[in-house]
Amino acid sequence: MSDPITTAFVQQYTSNVAFLLQQMGSRFRGLVMEGAHVGKAAVVVEQFGSTAAQKKISRHSDTPLIQVPQDRRWVYPVDYEWADLIDDQDKLRLLIDPTSPLAQAGAMALGRSIDDEIVGAFFGTAYTGESGGTAVTFPSAQDVAATVGGTSGNVGLNVDKLRSARRLLRKAEVDLDNEQAHCMIDAEKENDLLNQAQIINADYNARPVLTDGKLASYLGFDFHHSERIPGGDTSLASPSITSGHDIPVWVSSGMHLGMWNDINGRIDPRADKSYSTQVYAKGTFGATRVEEKRVVRIKCA
Repeated sequence: MSDPITTAFVQQYTSNVAFLLQQMGSRFRGLVMEGAHVGKAAVVVEQFGSTAAQKKISRHSDTPLIQVPQDRRWVYPVDYEWADLIDDQDKLRLLIDPTSPLAQAGAMALGRSIDDEIVGAFFGTAYTGESGGTAVTFPSAQDVAATVGGTSGNVGLNVDKLRSARRLLRKAEVDLDNEQAHCMIDAEKENDLLNQAQIINADYNARPVLTDGKLASYLGFDFHHSERIPGGDTSLASPSITSGHDIPVWVSSGMHLGMWNDINGRIDPRADKSYSTQVYAKGTFGATRVEEKRVVRIKCA
């Protein structure tokens, strides 16, 4: 006679949900200007340049006509999408509804794509002109050399490079008194700074630089950690996110994120896939530099 209890045996699975280590969405969206756009391209801003007034040297002299330089900066949309399928039979064998965690995973993936667009635009080619036909590459005048404050064998991030970046922003008349400056660092560059006496020694600073061991702010820069740091390939279609050595420093007015279609998703049955449930997310967005002098590139290798 068989044991009737064995027929009631089941395999128990956890109802807990955990995401493997990953960047949970966008970290830089709130650190740049943002606008909603439509069409195949959009003007971010109409730009008016600097001029100089003329001294009046005589009574009833002719009125001087001073032409103000004008330009416009463009941003272009890029489409992103993400999807995964859940078989209905698999759902019956689970103690959780997997559609919600998958929807969260899709939204986080799209958020990281937003950061990749912003990161690629820091040093990528921007476009100006009446219809966006003029390419503007990142100028070397906005670079802090890799060997500042070090040697050819010591080219990480250091305090001297941060000071040089601050000097470039100040010389360009960036209003650091009223606009927060930001610096993107990865784990290696953070470790570089934690080896600097000016950072970790309280004798150098009126206020602590480290908060609970975290590097938060120094020299007026707020630090933001990301491993999606820009490297040699700044193509928007394939930004370098693994082994870059160029550190961006910027103010929010120097960068623009254009949103054509914010992150949104659907959960629908797919008749062509045996009515499996498809979790789908998409977004259309793009980024550009607004003005070169509001962004600095610190070279660390």
